[in-house]
Amino acid sequence: MTTEQQYIESLDIEASYNLAKKMEAYRTNPVLGYRPAGSWAEFETGEMLKAYMEDLGLSNVRKDEIKVDGWEFERAVLAYRDAAGERQEVQLGAYQTDFVTEGKETFQVVYVGKGGEKDYADKDVAGKIVLAEINQRDEWWINFPVYQAHEKGAKALIAVQVGGYGQVDEKALNAQDIAGPPEAAAFSMSFEDSEKLKACLDEKGEITVTLDASSRVMRDVSTYNILGEIPGKRSDRMILLSAHYDSYFSGFQDDNTAVAMMLGIARAFIKMGYQPENTWVFCAMAAEEWGIADSKYDWSTGAYAEVFNVHPEWAGKVIGDFNFELPALSNGNLDGIRCTYEYKDFFEDTLKALPALSPAYPEGVLVSAPIETWSDDFSVAISGIPSMVNEFSAGSFMTTHYHSQYDSDEYYNEAAYRFHHELYGLLLMHLDRQSVAPLNFAEVFEQASASLDVLMCQKSGSRVTALLNLLGQTEEMAEEVYDRIYDINEAGEDSEQCREAEKILLKVFKMVQDKYVRLTWEDAVVFPQEAAQNNLRHLKKAIRALKRKTPDAEAAFEALYEIDNNAYAFQFSKQVYERFTDYVLDQNSNRLQWGRGRIVHHENLYDLVASLMDKYHQGAMDFANEIAELERVVERQKDYLRDDIEYMLQSTEKMLLLLREANERLKNIQEKN
Repeated sequence: MTTEQQYIESLDIEASYNLAKKMEAYRTNPVLGYRPAGSWAEFETGEMLKAYMEDLGLSNVRKDEIKVDGWEFERAVLAYRDAAGERQEVQLGAYQTDFVTEGKETFQVVYVGKGGEKDYADKDVAGKIVLAEINQRDEWWINFPVYQAHEKGAKALIAVQVGGYGQVDEKALNAQDIAGPPEAAAFSMSFEDSEKLKACLDEKGEITVTLDASSRVMRDVSTYNILGEIPGKRSDRMILLSAHYDSYFSGFQDDNTAVAMMLGIARAFIKMGYQPENTWVFCAMAAEEWGIADSKYDWSTGAYAEVFNVHPEWAGKVIGDFNFELPALSNGNLDGIRCTYEYKDFFEDTLKALPALSPAYPEGVLVSAPIETWSDDFSVAISGIPSMVNEFSAGSFMTTHYHSQYDSDEYYNEAAYRFHHELYGLLLMHLDRQSVAPLNFAEVFEQASASLDVLMCQKSGSRVTALLNLLGQTEEMAEEVYDRIYDINEAGEDSEQCREAEKILLKVFKMVQDKYVRLTWEDAVVFPQEAAQNNLRHLKKAIRALKRKTPDAEAAFEALYEIDNNAYAFQFSKQVYERFTDYVLDQNSNRLQWGRGRIVHHENLYDLVASLMDKYHQGAMDFANEIAELERVVERQKDYLRDDIEYMLQSTEKMLLLLREANERLKNIQEKN
C-alpha cells in the first residue's frame, strides 16, 4: 500500500462530521446561535478545540493571544400587536453594534424604504427605530443605511434583505460584518416578518413595538488562535493549515466543517505515524467574520494578528498555507482551488499526479488565481506566505444559505467532504516533499502585462512601453527560475543552498504582495494602475454622454456610479459618504489592518453628482460646468496613472534583480549535483 493509499484509508469522515456538530454547542444567543469574536462562546469553543487537539496527539498545542474588538449578541426580540390585536413576537438578528435595553422597552418603528437620504424626507425618526430594505450583495453595504439612520437621529436600524443574501427562504435572517461604528446600532429581520410588520403600519408609516435586546461591542479584548503541530524533520521550515472557528448562527458549513476537516487531516497522519519533512502547523483562527470596530477591513482580523503581530517571523519560513472554507458543500460537478498566482502551476501539475479520489466532482478540479479577500488566506498571503483556499464563493450557497440560520447540516454533502479530506491531505504531502518552494512568478508578470490598457497609458504620457518590456524580461526570468526549481524538486535535492535560494524566492513573493496587490473600493484584487484605468474609462463615458447633442444624463450617472465609491454619492448624505471614505484614506493603520495602503487614490465626486442630479430633475440641458470639472478629474487621473506606471517600473526592476540572484543560486545547486 502506498503512503497516499494509507492516508486515504486512515481518514475518519464521521469523526470530522461529529466535531463540526460539537462546535455548535456554544452560542451567545440561545435561539439563533452566534459565536463571535471575543465572546465567551468563541472562548469556550477554542478551549474545546485545544483539548481536542491534545487528545488527537498534536504537539506543542497552544493558544496564541491576540487583541480584537469583541462582540456578544445575547438577544433581540421585537413584539407588537397586529391588526387583530394579537401579540406577534419576532426574533431579530444583529450586527456588531451597541444596543442594550432594560428589559422590554417601547419604541416607534418607522419604515424608510431603502434607507437612503431621500427616504427620510418628511419623516421624523429621532429616537425611533427605522426599518429599511437592502440588497447588501448587489447594491450597498449595511454600514451606509445604518449610519444614515444614525445621522438622522434614529436609535437603530432594522435591515431586511431583499434579494442579495439569504434567498433560501423568506424566513431567513442574514448577518454580515458591519464595517461601521458601534454607536450606529443595527439589527436584521426576515422578509416574512417585515411584511407582516409593514401590514400593521399606521398612516404615518409607523408602529409601536417593544424590543428586548442585548448587543455589546467590547473594545480591545483578548481572544485566541488555537494551534497544534505535527513535528517535521525540519523545525525551521513549516506548512500552515488554517480555518476559522468563530461564526454567525450555528456556522455548520461556515466554518465548523473546515476546522473539523483540518483536524481530520491531522488525525489521519497521526494515526499513520507519519513524520513530514517540515513542521505542519494546524491553526484554528479566531475573529474571521469580524474583529475590529469602525473599519472597512473588519474581517479576517484573527489571521492578520497571527501572521503580522504574533508570528511575523513565519514569513520566509512557512512555504504555504492551506486555508479551508465550507468544504462539506458541493457547488456542482467542478471543484476548485483558488491560490496565489505563484502556486497555480504547482497545484495544476500535482493534481495530474494524484491517485484516483472518491467520486464527487466528475469534471475535476479547476485551479484559479489570484486569491480574493473573502477569507483568511488573503491576510496570510500579504504577510509573505503563499496561500490557497478551497473554492467556496462561486456557488449558489452564497446567495441562499450563507450567513443565515439555514447554514446547517441539512446541506451536508458527505461525498464532497470526503473528497476534500483526501485531496488536501495528498496536496499537503506533495508540497511537503518539495526541496524548494515551487513558486512560479511567471503568471503574475504575465497578468500584470495583461492588466495594462496600453493605449490609455500611452495617452497619459506614461512609460508603459518600458514597463511592458521589463515585465516581459521578468516573466522570462521567472520561467527560467521555475524550470530550475522544478528540476531540483524532481531530483529530490535538498541542502542549505536550497534554503538560501528559497529565502530569496519568498522575499520576491512578499515584494509582489506589497508592490502589486491593490484593492478596489469593492475589495476586488487589482494591480496598482487598474483603479486609474477604470476611472478614466468611466469618466470618458460620462463626458461623452454629457457632450451629446441631446445630453444623456442617465448614461453619465451609470458611468459615474462605477468610479471609486461614488455609487454611494447617489443615495446617501455627504456626511455619510465622506465618513466612510475618510476612514479608509486617513484612519490609523492599526485599524485598517490587511487593507492598509491597498487603496491609494480616490475621486470625491459627491458635489458633482449632486449638481448633475439637480439639473437632471429640473430638466436642464446645460452641463458645461460639470463637463469642465470632469475633464479636470481626467487630467488628475492621468497623473495618477503615470505615477502608478513609474511605481510598477521601479518595483519590477527590484523583483527582476532578486529573481536573477535566485536563478544564480539555483544554477549553482544544479551544477554541484
